[in-house]
Order: sequence, then structure tokens, then C-alpha cells
Amino acid sequence: MDEIIPFGSGEYFVLLALLVFTRGMDFLSTWVATPHLVLEGNPIAKWLGWKWGALLNLVVCALCAVAPLPAVIISTTSLLVAARNFQGAWLMRIMGEHQYRHWMSERLTNGRRGLFIACLVAQSVLVALIGVALIWFGGGLLIPVGVGYGLLVYAFAVLFYSLLSLVYRRFRSES
Repeated sequence: MDEIIPFGSGEYFVLLALLVFTRGMDFLSTWVATPHLVLEGNPIAKWLGWKWGALLNLVVCALCAVAPLPAVIISTTSLLVAARNFQGAWLMRIMGEHQYRHWMSERLTNGRRGLFIACLVAQSVLVALIGVALIWFGGGLLIPVGVGYGLLVYAFAVLFYSLLSLVYRRFRSES
């Protein structure tokens, strides 16, 4: 699983195509949800913007296509992020980025923050458990283990960036 495949080989181009497609789906879903990146949860992606973010992602795809395990992990995480983005993108587009952010902020203000955090943690833990099961029972095979790690990365990313947005929101409201 820790193998490196030759740059420019057939397998390299298959992994490169997989990475470009999956990262592209993440980009497309983000653009559909928040074309001006107002709702982007990753501050680095927001800072880079579309042009520099796309360039960085192409470089990452080209580099990671030589390593099958990271390629599967990145692809799994990217598709899960894209699915999550597409799930709410229609509402974000109908309402508009700023109005959606305001609406969500009001929901958090009017609701119990502890309940939101508990649901967020539960969601992340449940997804992570599937990842752990795939890694544990994957028999050391590339795809189940890679998908398992991809699920773990996704669960961590959802938890981390959602909590980061809460902290940022609280910091912003206090200033």
C-alpha cells in the first residue's frame, strides 16, 4: 500500500484522472453553493480563491497520483465533501450567500448551541466509525483501507471546520 508508481505510467494517469475528477467535483459543488466563497469553511481555500486554489489542486493531484493510498484517501474525502456541498447548495443559491449565512446564524442564535455541537460530533463519530471498520476489516487492501482513511479525514474535516466557523462567528459577534 505504500508503493509509489512511476510518473507517466498508465496507472499514474488513471489515478491522476480520478484525482482531477474528484477534486473537480469538490470545486464544482463549492462553486454551486458559494460562487463568491462567502460560505467557504476552509480559510485557506477562501484566501487562495478560485484561480490559485485550482492551480494548487492541480499540483496536488499531479503529485499524489504517484501514491495510490493518498490518491484514494483524497478522492474519497473530496467526493464526500462534494456530496455534502450539493446537499445544501440549492438552498444557498436560492437564498443567496449572505442571506443564507445570516439565516444560519439566526438558527444558531435561536437554538441551543450544545445540541448543534452534539449532533455535529455524533455525525462525525458515526462516519468515522465506518472508516475505522473499513480500515480494521480491510485486510490491508488498498481500496477499503484508503476509503476508510478518507472517511476519517472527512469526519475530522466536517467537525473541525464546523467548530471553526462557530468560534469565528462568536469572535466576530463579540467584536
